[in-house]
Amino acid sequence: MLLSTVSIAALMLATGAPQEASPLAQNAALDEPVVLADVVLLGRRDPMDPGVAARARTEAQETPGAVAVVAREQYVDHLVMHLGDALHSVPGVYAEKRWGEEVRLSIRGSGVGNASHNRGVVLAQDGVPFNQADGFGDFQEIDLLSARYIEVFKGGNAIRFGGATMGGAIQLNTPTGYDAPDRNEVRLEAGSFDTWRAHGEIARQWGDTDLWAGASVLGAEGWRDHSAQASRRLSLNAGHRFGEGREIRVLLSAADIENEIPGALSLSQALENPTAAAAANVARDYRRDMTSLRGSVQIRWRLDEAWSFEGGVYGAIKDLDHPISVVIDQHSRNTGAFGRFDWAGKLGGLNADLFVGAWLRSGELDSRTFQNNAGDRGALTGDNTQRATAVDAFAEGRLFVTRRLALVAGGSRGRATRDYVDHANPARDAAKDFDWFAPRIGLLWEDDGGRQLFANVTRSVEPPHFSALVQTPYPDFVPVEAQEAWTVEVGARGRKGPLSWDMTLYRMAVENELLTFLAAPDIPAATFNAGDTIHQGVEAGLDWVVWRDGERRLKLHQTYAWTDLRFDGDPHYGDGRLPVVPEHHYHAELSYSAGRWSIAPSVQWTPKDSWVDYANTLKSPGHAIWSLNATLTVVPGIKLFLDARNLTDERYVANASAITDARVASTAVFWPGEGRSAFVGLRSSF
Repeated sequence: MLLSTVSIAALMLATGAPQEASPLAQNAALDEPVVLADVVLLGRRDPMDPGVAARARTEAQETPGAVAVVAREQYVDHLVMHLGDALHSVPGVYAEKRWGEEVRLSIRGSGVGNASHNRGVVLAQDGVPFNQADGFGDFQEIDLLSARYIEVFKGGNAIRFGGATMGGAIQLNTPTGYDAPDRNEVRLEAGSFDTWRAHGEIARQWGDTDLWAGASVLGAEGWRDHSAQASRRLSLNAGHRFGEGREIRVLLSAADIENEIPGALSLSQALENPTAAAAANVARDYRRDMTSLRGSVQIRWRLDEAWSFEGGVYGAIKDLDHPISVVIDQHSRNTGAFGRFDWAGKLGGLNADLFVGAWLRSGELDSRTFQNNAGDRGALTGDNTQRATAVDAFAEGRLFVTRRLALVAGGSRGRATRDYVDHANPARDAAKDFDWFAPRIGLLWEDDGGRQLFANVTRSVEPPHFSALVQTPYPDFVPVEAQEAWTVEVGARGRKGPLSWDMTLYRMAVENELLTFLAAPDIPAATFNAGDTIHQGVEAGLDWVVWRDGERRLKLHQTYAWTDLRFDGDPHYGDGRLPVVPEHHYHAELSYSAGRWSIAPSVQWTPKDSWVDYANTLKSPGHAIWSLNATLTVVPGIKLFLDARNLTDERYVANASAITDARVASTAVFWPGEGRSAFVGLRSSF
């Protein structure tokens, strides 16, 4: 058997086997190719962490910062409807449901001023962003059942995606015919709130050609009034290999999605009558319906022993029908290209490696708005075209000053354009460009057991999107600037015996944070730049295999996040806290598996109330939500699962939208958490 040293290191990390040399240095460069005799690695691979995810984690941890990889196996035996269902095991990722697949997503306080949608985190699948070219994005197109594993790169650690946003990047990776868990899978689910879903997928190989394809159909009435949803999704990944390290892939996905929007409530309504919908949402039939088609052609090519390349081109189109206070009709077209060269060798006699690349994005969105007549279109009230481009050139290199210690440096150079054409009122046409450089430097140390210490200093820059620039009744682009931040981050990760850990401390000094304010003489629009703000916190995860005997195992998984977000001498709010994201958040799951069956109670605990307004006068109450998951392998290849949630039927607020001052602003901003529910599923793999 011929194995690279990198593969041996990754397998040893996954199985806990001892290592003779630092895998950090091994990953950088090899003096000579080594041919090994057949190797038998003793140890039991964690079924929740397959080899494809372990290899992705090894690669991700080559950067000196907070990263995570979540394998599909970690959430496949649950009802996964939105990002929060899959990423609750990642410390520091706050993803709580609003409605349907819509979540409040924040990493390190990103996007706290956003009342809806996604801002501050790059969401992508196989390098193709779900975000529009201006950075604004949806969650509805994300299909967690079409992911083999999910990568999370927090903050500036997302530089390999060309991003320099405060929150970083989350990428789903589609299965291939080679790494899919099974050749065939059929999945049926049903449960509370008239929820049902059917999913099927196939994986095939024909010599050097492979194919993975999946399809899902979903329907649900929803726990709250006016919260029904339905979707139909298709995904395909076909590839051909031209020898070791060389392949080309074609990826396609299509979706038809319908969602009713129940709306936010006052605090008393959310706790006393949480299943009710906001009256205006029912009267005007608030919905978010869309169809989308995404496709890309990608290549990975080993050029020689030192150099490799990966890149691709993509296109995405989306039609949106969105009745809210008005009816929004949008048609968007996004295209892009990305490429990255990777090198490993010697520099001044020292081991070194480097990646350098670029990401180009272009988008055009035609938007019309109409009066909302009970959900139907009335008179035309707006007609505009939004064009955005973005170019990021990025690089990061590591120099191994010792066998264990690497000095890491890099950065991204970016340029973004915003061009707004108002067809109804040409006097409102506007355009603006943004340019920036975001450097980073760090240290990464790793011992012979794969345990790491890291530190970095990173700058992030986030130009405003169209929703911030175009605000009625302001006649031109609102004079908002790009949001900027410097982040200092230190952390440790690794495993020893039954314990594995991942801990990061960060402090971020933010300038021009994009937040929502009350209009005033010095603040001409609702979304505007704040003064200085501070984001700091701790992200910690600890796994402990308490006991193991053959196939029986008792494991405790825990994550904790301390998130301290505050103004720093703001003229309006002083040193008050920023709202929405809870200061403390804890998640724990105790799982017992015994071969054919498993049971896992869990708790999600927010011990303190969270501020809702910048003036710090109104809070969202803390809560503890208990849940239970259980699985049973009926026969090999057929598994049943139970996902029971909120066992105590707690009435709680899942999340809220930020407001300026609860004493003068509307407080109907609370999204109730779902009541007690249970879902059962059957998976057949063959």
